[in-house]
Amino acid sequence: TLYPGSRKNALDHLECAAMNGYNPTTTGCQILIGDGLKGTDEVEVPVPNGEYIKNAKIGRAVMDADVFISLAHFKGHEATGFGGALKNIGMGCGSRAGKMEQHSSGKPKVNEELCRGCQRCASECGSDAIHYENHKAHINEEKCAGCGRCIGACAFDAIETVQWDANELLDRKMAEYALAVIHGRPSFHINMVMDISPNCDCHGENDAPILPNIGMFASFDPVALDQACADACQKAQPLPNSQLSDHLAEKGWQCHHDHFLDSNPRVDWETTLVHGEEIGIGTREYELVTLK
Repeated sequence: TLYPGSRKNALDHLECAAMNGYNPTTTGCQILIGDGLKGTDEVEVPVPNGEYIKNAKIGRAVMDADVFISLAHFKGHEATGFGGALKNIGMGCGSRAGKMEQHSSGKPKVNEELCRGCQRCASECGSDAIHYENHKAHINEEKCAGCGRCIGACAFDAIETVQWDANELLDRKMAEYALAVIHGRPSFHINMVMDISPNCDCHGENDAPILPNIGMFASFDPVALDQACADACQKAQPLPNSQLSDHLAEKGWQCHHDHFLDSNPRVDWETTLVHGEEIGIGTREYELVTLK
């Protein structure tokens, strides 16, 4: 990952996996960290029809596999709207340099009027890009990797991406990285649509689920899979005492009639699906077969 925590290097990542129940005994297979000890073991993979990325930087071990199977926790996300199969593949399989390439479209800014000087954003920054002057946060753009970690960490909405198309570009690059990973080999994808948190799982300060558990979805087509999961989420009722329901209850809240937007109003969640279809990953059309 680009940020501090238990997935900063392979050894800590393996320990984190074991603590969460992923080990050879429970999974029946060895656990590998695809981009090596420090996230630098990568291979450049051509992106067919790539508009923004010509060669994606993917973890070498990921590309050594003959068959690719993804298992993702489907949830909300503060930058991409939701995280599902496409994000799990595109961002998850990118090396550290690949993650930076996807994130670097926009750099966040601080609204000093809203900043409380709590220093939470600085503690979450993996690039040492945030310092404080007169108890207000300031971001050094030259050091900033554009990962958006600080945006999710701020409890006062004082940090935002000001480049209007930054999230859209992130979504498009992410789709192209996903295509690089699965192109030319068999793949299958599973999404667990439960404990649907408002933000990425990497946030220790993540809030309560915004929607009730819906179930498990699976498909050979990751675009159709994510679309079906997003549609199911839109039909669900917001859970009380969640980020989503709190926003909807705010006086003067401009309702978007979209659970992802009403949870994180600055996101652009459909672009990943639109671009994924455009470049040939899959289709947004699907037939939902329910098994009980």
